[in-house]
Amino acid sequence: MAGSDLKRLVPAMEQLATRFSFELIDAEIVKEGTNRYLRIYIDKPGGITLDDCEIYHRAVSALVEAVDYDFLEVCSPGLDRPLKTDRDYERHTGEPVEVHLYKPVNGQKVYEGVLEGRRDGVLTIECGGVSVAFEVKDVSVCRPAVRLEDADFELQEAEDAEE
Repeated sequence: MAGSDLKRLVPAMEQLATRFSFELIDAEIVKEGTNRYLRIYIDKPGGITLDDCEIYHRAVSALVEAVDYDFLEVCSPGLDRPLKTDRDYERHTGEPVEVHLYKPVNGQKVYEGVLEGRRDGVLTIECGGVSVAFEVKDVSVCRPAVRLEDADFELQEAEDAEE
């Protein structure tokens, strides 16, 4: 089964994820060196654990048997995963995002702001009190903006010192 045929399995993979209260975020085949990785990204409120990945891996293995891959990986999508679906955009409305463009607009290819939404082929963010709109076709990636604060590092250092 070719990688493009993986798309035919997505509805069944989504249904399986739902049985475990997970959300199927993405499934892709990636060639790295001589190997082909089938990577499946799942999520749930509060985040995915290693045990969740193992449970889904065992359950989905038989379903994807016919797909041509060398290694199957079931992963958390990560904090900064690109927003792809309407549901992603709805979930992150009101949150800080980074928008990367294919070509500069006003001399800039990367914008940061608060996601206002994505509708009718237009992505809108609020930057410094001003709404900025981009044609979706001009956006190479939109992802949550992850900020690590000094307080996060101080807390981790304090926890490390206690051990």
